[in-house]
Amino acid sequence: MASQLFRKPVVLTALKVALVVGTILALINHGPALLALELSRQQILQIALTYLVPYCVSTYSSVVMLQNQQAKPRNPQT
Repeated sequence: MASQLFRKPVVLTALKVALVVGTILALINHGPALLALELSRQQILQIALTYLVPYCVSTYSSVVMLQNQQAKPRNPQT
């Protein structure tokens, strides 16, 4: 599993998901503070976690999918 965490397609997909989902959630949760550029340390930490969570979820689902593909025997075309 660990080797699949750092595969380029897994990382790139997770980064894209984190960027989109994290940005949307950060704007929803901290929009006024972001626009005013008045962020506390706690808010900065919360925003960082807002990006980290979708990255981890996307990585986990990609790795599980890859493991499931490897575990299933391929059916030859008949």
